Amino acid sequence: MEKERMMTAKYLPVGDSSFRSIRENGYLYVDKTRHFFELARRGKYYFLSRPRRFGKSLTVSALKHLFQGRKELFEGLWIAEHGNWEWKEHPVVIIDFNQISHQSPEILRHALSLILKRTAQEYGVQIETDLLEMQFLELITGLEKETGATVAVLVDEYDKPIISHLGKGEKALEIAKENREIMKYFFGVLKGADVAPCLRFVFFTGVSKFSRVSIFSELNNLEDISMTDDHADMLGYTQAELERYFSGYISEMAKKHEISNREAIDRLAAHYDGYRFSNEEIRVYNPFSVMSALKQKAFKNYWFETGTPTFLVDLLRERQFSLPRIENLQSDETVFSTYEPENLKPEAILFQTGYITIKDVEDQIYTFDYPNKEVKTAFLKHLLATFIGTDRAYSRFLNLSKHLREERFEAFFETIRAIFAAIPYPLQTKRDEAYYHTVFYLMVSASGVDARSEVLSCRGRIDLVVEFADKVYIIEFKCGQGADAALGQIREKGYPEMFRGRGKKILLMGIDFDPEERNVAEWKWKEDDNDGNMGDVQ
Repeated sequence: MEKERMMTAKYLPVGDSSFRSIRENGYLYVDKTRHFFELARRGKYYFLSRPRRFGKSLTVSALKHLFQGRKELFEGLWIAEHGNWEWKEHPVVIIDFNQISHQSPEILRHALSLILKRTAQEYGVQIETDLLEMQFLELITGLEKETGATVAVLVDEYDKPIISHLGKGEKALEIAKENREIMKYFFGVLKGADVAPCLRFVFFTGVSKFSRVSIFSELNNLEDISMTDDHADMLGYTQAELERYFSGYISEMAKKHEISNREAIDRLAAHYDGYRFSNEEIRVYNPFSVMSALKQKAFKNYWFETGTPTFLVDLLRERQFSLPRIENLQSDETVFSTYEPENLKPEAILFQTGYITIKDVEDQIYTFDYPNKEVKTAFLKHLLATFIGTDRAYSRFLNLSKHLREERFEAFFETIRAIFAAIPYPLQTKRDEAYYHTVFYLMVSASGVDARSEVLSCRGRIDLVVEFADKVYIIEFKCGQGADAALGQIREKGYPEMFRGRGKKILLMGIDFDPEERNVAEWKWKEDDNDGNMGDVQ
């Protein structure tokens, strides 16, 4: 069967977003067509937000061929075998903002006009007007009249003409706002009384989700499926899909690394799983990272390296956002829709761009965290570089994980002090406990250890917990109060209690910073003896 041939294909199409190319060349395709059938069966207007490189363009490509009636491309897939799909050819309008120029409002208008005219020419439809919105209307109504079939409109990365101008100054912000106004009225055509009856299906994708009062105010009948339980796994791979479709690749990877298949799966999960897009406990893998890792047979940071979040980093610094807060960050549901050029919120951007994901939901309060090791380590390395510059001391943080694992504390703090000493003075704008906590957290986390900040216990929040297979560190920070004060707080709050009984060694560490010297002033450690007391101070 075609499906079996594809599942044993030799190569993976990393970066190829063409559904036709994947099917015709026998590449592996994880079957998501059940979602397509359900959407087309019950509605018409949809919007889906997902982070970059999550398969949005591939989904648009698949929908294009589906509505063009290309049944041969769907052989062996769910929609052909179980969907009872009417394989009727519909005219399809593709508006792909990955390929549309938008350097200015004038260029954006001209580029959109060219797309409409090119599509009209393809179907033999005449466009008479020079007005952009009227050209869109003429195209849709003309396509329905010319072909006798309703029209599918597929819009990919709709937000690119806006977000690509953010974080680049006031002039660029004005361009983003003007582009937003153009698209608001352009897309509003799809709701018009003359156009709506001519439409079969409308589907938007993007990274960000602008509020309904802005870009989609004229098209307010879009159904947002970004956070629905039914479509939480529409993009990305579930655990079951990973093990079903990629078993051969996983075996090859396990063989190369001389580990079991189960160990290979666990490492893939730690690196690339963890994204959650609904209230239900449904988690998915980043598809781009999984395909890249299996093709190269290496556990690396693939997704992060395809785009540097310079704008996001600048925003976090500008708002003086506490970076340790990213772990266990809490918000209400407004975080999923609050995204406006004039009032950007770091929490919303972190979630919508994929740097944090839903960890837990309770009483409509959402708790967020990094989705996986790939995102956390790579992101924190990038943040660390912005804090300490490109000095040669930057690379020294890589040894911090080894020093802690081997309990080589003198070497650990020698490295910490060297990095702090190398930070340019202008970058140390506010030398308080929060600043030192942030930089210390970035250094340790970016070294690759399992570090968690502001861990909640029954009696308070632990500044930092670093955990290894055989030991756990409980770390408390002070600024100008002495290391004994930090250790005293650990004892008074009973922080070790939550870690006892795990069979791990518990090490307690107090660190005091000197704001005048801009460095570690004193550090002390003790080993917890598991009976409520602590051993001698070292």
